[in-house]
Amino acid sequence: MGTVDNIRLALKAIWGNKLRSGLTLSIIAIGISALVGILTSVDAIKDSLSNSLSLLGGNSFSIVKTGSGVRMGHGPRKGKDAPTISFQEALQFKDRFSYPAKTSISFTAAMLATVSYREKETTPSIFVNAIDENHLPVSELNLSYGRNFSSNEITNGRSTCIIGNSIAETLFDDKEKALGKTISVNNKKYQLIGILEDQGSSGISNSGNACFINLTNGRTNFNQAVATYNIRVAVAQAELLDGAVSEATGTMRAVRKLAFHEEENFEMLRSDKLASLFIGNLFYVEWAAYIIGAITLIGAAIGLMNIMLVTVAERTREIGVSKALGARDKTILIQFMAEAIVICLLGGILGILLGIVLGNFVSFSLNGPFIIPWNWIFGGITFCLIVGLVAGIYPAIKASRVDPIESLRYE
Repeated sequence: MGTVDNIRLALKAIWGNKLRSGLTLSIIAIGISALVGILTSVDAIKDSLSNSLSLLGGNSFSIVKTGSGVRMGHGPRKGKDAPTISFQEALQFKDRFSYPAKTSISFTAAMLATVSYREKETTPSIFVNAIDENHLPVSELNLSYGRNFSSNEITNGRSTCIIGNSIAETLFDDKEKALGKTISVNNKKYQLIGILEDQGSSGISNSGNACFINLTNGRTNFNQAVATYNIRVAVAQAELLDGAVSEATGTMRAVRKLAFHEEENFEMLRSDKLASLFIGNLFYVEWAAYIIGAITLIGAAIGLMNIMLVTVAERTREIGVSKALGARDKTILIQFMAEAIVICLLGGILGILLGIVLGNFVSFSLNGPFIIPWNWIFGGITFCLIVGLVAGIYPAIKASRVDPIESLRYE
C-alpha cells in the first residue's frame, strides 16, 4: 500500500470521528498559532522599533537628567532625585561644547494640547515642544512646506509655530495655502510658518502629531516651574559619535559642577543603544512564545496519543479483518502513524494561518509591512511532524501487534 493510500485512509478515519479529531486538531492549532503569532508579532515590533528609533537620528544623542531615560528589567533606579537640567545649564553646555557638532535645546511645553483653526480642531493629543533653530536638523525632521525658525524669531520670542503633517491634514484642505494662517495652540495664537514631512509614527516617535514653537516663546507662554530641558547633539558622521559623547560628558559634568568622585546626575541617550536595549529585551518574549507553544503541543501530544489508543481499541475488529486479508504488521503500523501525522499537520496548517493573521494584525497596528514568517512556518510544520511521530508511535505499534484471531472475536 502506497503513501497516498495511507493518507487517504487516514483522512477517512479522521472524517469518521469528526468531533474527536477536531478537538485534538484544535489543541494543536492553538499551540502553533500562539507560537507563530507571538514570533511574527516580535518581528513586527523589532521592525517598528528600528524604524522609529532611526527617526531619532543615527548620529545623535540626547542629554537628560538621570532617571528620565528608558529603563528595562528590575534593576535599581539610580538618580531618582536628580535635579532637572535648567535653562541656564542647557545654555552653558551649548556655549562650552566645542566638539564639531550641532547642539539643540528643547523642552516639552505642553502635553495633550489642542490645536485649532476656525471651526476645525484636533483631539487633545498634541505634544507642544519648545525648540531652538537647531532642533529640526539635529532631529532629522524635514519640512514639506515653509521654513524653520530664524535666530531673530527665537531672540524676540515671536508667536510662530511649525506643525506635524497629521495636524495639517486635520485643519487644512490645502496645506501649502495654510502657511501664514493664524492657528490656536491651547487658546494661544500662533502664525503657522512650516509643516513637517510625513515621517510615519509609532509609540516612541510621532512627529505628525507634534507642534513646535520657538524656545523663548515657550518659556513665556508655557512656563513650567519644574520644566527640564533636553539637550540634543548631532555629529556629521557616525564615527564621531563616541568622541562627541565623551566630550559632552566632560562638559556636562563641568556645567553641573560635579566633583571628580561624584556620580553623574545626567544620562546620554543614544538611539542605537536604545534600539539594542529594546530589541534585546524582546528575547524574553520569544522564549515565552517557545514555552507557551511547547506546553500546548505537549498537551496536544498527550491528547492525540489518548485518542489514537481509543481508536485502536475501537478498530480492533477492522485490524483483524485487514490482517486476515493479508495486511502485514508494517502496513498497519504505517496506517496508524499516518493518521496521527495527518491530524498534526492539519492542526499545524490551521495554526500557522491563524498565527500569521494574529501577527500581522499587530504589524498593521504598528503601520508595519505584511510579514510571512517562513522560518516559523517550516519550524511549525517540523514541530507537528515530531508531535505526530511521538504521539502516534506507541498506538501504531500496539495496533500492529494485534492478534488477528483474537481481534476477529472482538465486539
